[in-house]
Amino acid sequence: MLQFQPPGFGHKVIHTSLGAMVYYTQTNAPWAIADVADLPPLLFLHNFGGGASAYEWSKVYPAFANTHRVLAPDLIGWGESAHPVWDYQVRDYLTTIAEFITQTCRQPVKVVASSLTAALTIRLAIKQPDLFQGLFLSCPSGFDDFGQGVARRLPLPMLNVPLLDNLIYAIGAENEFAVRNFLQNFLFANPARVSQEMVEAYLTSAQQPNAKFAALAFLRGDLYFDLSLYIQQLQIPTVFFWGEAAQFSSIKLGRRLANLNIPAIRDFYAIANAGVIPHLELPEVVIGLLQQYLRV
Repeated sequence: MLQFQPPGFGHKVIHTSLGAMVYYTQTNAPWAIADVADLPPLLFLHNFGGGASAYEWSKVYPAFANTHRVLAPDLIGWGESAHPVWDYQVRDYLTTIAEFITQTCRQPVKVVASSLTAALTIRLAIKQPDLFQGLFLSCPSGFDDFGQGVARRLPLPMLNVPLLDNLIYAIGAENEFAVRNFLQNFLFANPARVSQEMVEAYLTSAQQPNAKFAALAFLRGDLYFDLSLYIQQLQIPTVFFWGEAAQFSSIKLGRRLANLNIPAIRDFYAIANAGVIPHLELPEVVIGLLQQYLRV
């Protein structure tokens, strides 16, 4: 959502096979816009979950706007991008992310991504390695890694009942109390770091028309997979960042995944006192870590 973007960032649109994808990039001062097209692309991909959007990375990517052409899309079904009434599957995101890269980047791209989207990026990098130059991934997980699925908080039958699924989404994602509770108790290690702006950004995304379809697909587990079955095929140079207090995907799981492919996964950084989205909770730390690799 444009109102939550940093100064100097505007939005543009590309069209995918599932509809329009909005993305944010530097368009105005204080950035040197005349030279943006000549800068190497740097793609930021947000996680899934109620209210997710490119806002998740908005405290990090301005730090690279003078050295890179920042691309931060709202993925299909999230934020301001198209929300088709659709049975969302893994293949839909592999396809639309690839379509986004081919339409916006003239060269292999470095990608910064988080959680389930980071795991999808690994799969896409295996399938189409020519699209990528490097991966910088925060808590990547397929949510069914090593056959150990993330416990669903609601039974599947409830999520598939017409009208009841609307009620579940309204109670769980479309009100301020639920959004604040989710951020404080599930995504952040320190609840005091959750700001009113964060709550409003997630709530605004969650309230977009038809936002429930992608969110419920995620909650049902339709997008889960076992990343351990794929990660050994990865050849693109990769770095993992992991919040030590991450829920859903523990740091122990992260180290176990990384150890499956030491040649490709060059480094693993544990971020103290951070949850599953350290880039929103402690952006200054993540900026500092990324700067080690992204200096041009």
